[in-house]
Amino acid sequence: MFKHTIIPFLFSAGLIACAPFAQAASTLVYCSEGSPAGFDPAQYTTGTDFDASAETIFNRLTQFERGSTTLVPGLASSWDVSADVLTYTFHLREGVKFHTTPYFTPTRDFNADDVLFTFNRMLLKDHPFRTAYPTEFPYFTDMGMDTGIVSITKVDEHTVQFRLKTVDAAFAQNMAMSFASIQSAEYAAQLLKQGKPEDLNQKPIGTGPFVFKSYQKDSNIRFTGNPTYWKPEDVKLDNLIFAITPNPSVRIQKLAKNECQVSYYPRPADLASLRADKNLVLPSQAGFNIGYLAYNVSPKIKGSDEPNPMAQLKVRQALDMVIKKQNIIDAVYEGAGQLAVNAMPPTQWSYDTTIKDAPYDLDKAKQLLKEAGVKEGTEITLWAMPVQRPYNPNAKLMAEMIQADWAKIEIKAKIVSYEWGEYNKRAKQGENGAILIGWSGDNGDPDNWLGTLFGCSALNGNNYSKWCDQPYDALIREAKATADQGRRIELYKQAQHLLKDAVPITPIAHSTVFQPIRNNVTGFKISPSGYNSFYGVGIQ
Repeated sequence: MFKHTIIPFLFSAGLIACAPFAQAASTLVYCSEGSPAGFDPAQYTTGTDFDASAETIFNRLTQFERGSTTLVPGLASSWDVSADVLTYTFHLREGVKFHTTPYFTPTRDFNADDVLFTFNRMLLKDHPFRTAYPTEFPYFTDMGMDTGIVSITKVDEHTVQFRLKTVDAAFAQNMAMSFASIQSAEYAAQLLKQGKPEDLNQKPIGTGPFVFKSYQKDSNIRFTGNPTYWKPEDVKLDNLIFAITPNPSVRIQKLAKNECQVSYYPRPADLASLRADKNLVLPSQAGFNIGYLAYNVSPKIKGSDEPNPMAQLKVRQALDMVIKKQNIIDAVYEGAGQLAVNAMPPTQWSYDTTIKDAPYDLDKAKQLLKEAGVKEGTEITLWAMPVQRPYNPNAKLMAEMIQADWAKIEIKAKIVSYEWGEYNKRAKQGENGAILIGWSGDNGDPDNWLGTLFGCSALNGNNYSKWCDQPYDALIREAKATADQGRRIELYKQAQHLLKDAVPITPIAHSTVFQPIRNNVTGFKISPSGYNSFYGVGIQ
């Protein structure tokens, strides 16, 4: 076996040194954009859910250094990888405490049993807890981990081995993703005994820097600093409050009045006023993200008996070639967006620069629709997100502009929307027509885009296009199972061309991410994944 040597867990670069938690006496309010669907990270895929759970309450075996996709130790202090790259042995950190709350008091420290519970619940369909509380694990299955992991073995109290079916080049990075947050096996056993397994999602217990206190839907989430956190220098707040504020104008007003000290990403139209406020700072960075339009390619959209015109390639080609993306970028992103032509950002290694958009051509689009037998006035539903996301600051305006573009080829777009949780739920069930959605990279690996969003294993998860192409899938599966990065690049480039030619999506833009904060907030870093983390964050 070869040793994966890691420098001890450090987040100190660029941060202002603060006193240990016991000496702090502070509260930070974060104006978030929406209510989480729950607090079990394994069940969800959105930043809204992860901010409120994975980034506050939980830890993972491996983690990403704040502000980057650099892998560092988490609940595993180190790990070994076998010569055949099929066995990962994680050496667990000792002395880590689970949270003590009014509803749970742990009797032991974190150990291998917690790792086995966390992953076996996702891996084994007949797992007792999963039987008692049936749920889906979209990230786990979208990435094929439900079939890729052969076994999870407890070597001893502080050592766990994962045996893989095939090489997974991004396995250690995947273990740092939010869905892999470690749960308490002892707490789960208590819930089973009480007949309340669903409380795992409503009354969370983790090992993270903040302890869950209360939640009022559409109002607030309250956390307290974890006084027994295994890395005490990362807990610089006594209280952390999520003030759920869907309206972006209201968020900015609250920030200006110091009713919150950190706000969710602003609209481009608000940037000038934010820059003018001497009490605020506005750090920014190029977004590791993409906003795109996905076409549901199913023969029939769920809930409809009518043939789905978007199932035909010629229809998707026609719709794609008449969208004036630069106009959208100018109006929606207001200078804070970069034209997207590919299914991942140019900063992702293996990005193919030879990919080009089809030329704008109304006449050709009309001809393609005619050849496909699509009549003038045909209606297509166009789903617009109800929330502002890092990759799309104004989905409603974007939908209206696409609606106007499609009207020029006699396609009627009916714009529909739902509450954010319902929006995602219905889309994953295949009820959507064309849908505005997007993605922020999770782990710095190409599979996180090309596999998680467009692979066949993701059809019931993040593959909103419901597009499953076997030659494409074979390429990305081979790339994921290859340790040679050069070979992986070659395979991913081939896959990108197949994806572009099939037009399951129209890439729109990669956005620049701005993060407005009060100037008395210290240690806050923008995440390339679009998450908001408050460990290591203080307030003066």
